[in-house]
Amino acid sequence: MKIIVDAMGGDNAPLEIVRGALLAAKDFDAEIILVGRGEDILRALEELGETDLPSNVQISNASQVVDMEDDPATAVTRLKPDSSMSVGLRALRDGAADAMVSAGSTGALLSGATLVVKRVRGIRRACLAPMLPTPSNGGTLMVDVGANAECTPEYLLQFAFMGSFFVRSCKGVEDPRVGLLNIGTEETKGSALYRETHRLLKEAGEQGRINFVGNVEAREVMNGVCDVLVADGFTGNVLLKAIEGMGIFFMGTLKGMFTKNFMSKMAYLILKKDLKSLKKLVSSEEVGGTALLGIQRPVIKAHGSSNAYAIRSAIRQAIQAAQSGTAALIAENIEYMKVKGPETGAGNGDA
Repeated sequence: MKIIVDAMGGDNAPLEIVRGALLAAKDFDAEIILVGRGEDILRALEELGETDLPSNVQISNASQVVDMEDDPATAVTRLKPDSSMSVGLRALRDGAADAMVSAGSTGALLSGATLVVKRVRGIRRACLAPMLPTPSNGGTLMVDVGANAECTPEYLLQFAFMGSFFVRSCKGVEDPRVGLLNIGTEETKGSALYRETHRLLKEAGEQGRINFVGNVEAREVMNGVCDVLVADGFTGNVLLKAIEGMGIFFMGTLKGMFTKNFMSKMAYLILKKDLKSLKKLVSSEEVGGTALLGIQRPVIKAHGSSNAYAIRSAIRQAIQAAQSGTAALIAENIEYMKVKGPETGAGNGDA
């Protein structure tokens, strides 16, 4: 198993990226290819006290770096063809590795993965699919959370299938429950987009293609009522950011409560182990990254502020994605993911 790591992507590159790659190389049965400016990577290794590269880590030189200010649509293919992201994506496309991890620009990575590695034939749009923490079912995969602000019912239908395949093959959930994010549980709720999507998902459920459990209200998401939550990218991103904000508020409030006085500090010592478990449950560092579903080879988007442990987790996720064969499952079932009629012309999905 070979994993490409964009060593120059993210706020803490290359030091934390290199550190995380070394952790993954030590902990997992995989080879790591660090792509980026060779001199910068070697300098990071020196700072980390590494005089020699581990036998399962290699460096692939790339002279440019995709910045957050670069145009996402052209950064990889035209503006900076020798960037670490561009070189990594081309190597992934050409079969030099099994998956890729980058903490760089989300827009550039999505555009580059679509144009260079390519979507699975028949998929209209790739989507971002992070795992939301839930107490009971090991997390809920949410698709989409920002890759596609405007969607058609066919896009959402395909997101549902892709999310279901991913959860089944990567997370071991035998029959993933698929829910549609909506403003009410009734079939008639929501906009025309969501009413038509509900009809398509219900039909797919009746055919035994997916396990559709109906509409899901936002307040029920974190209770683990479904394994896959489907939404357009605009709505999904708003919900994701709201959850992140509430998590920051909640943990900050808890910290204030436990540092108020001597008795509260004693209570903290008693609950310290449980609080660490809670922090681990909601920590993005544990998840590591977000999968781009619909791409022919696995691409994992790590958070821009990722530290070494988060990069290690993202590499672990990339290994799982590569072993899962999700892309093959999507390709095998593409005929069940198409909408007859006007929808089929949307989005040039056969590129």
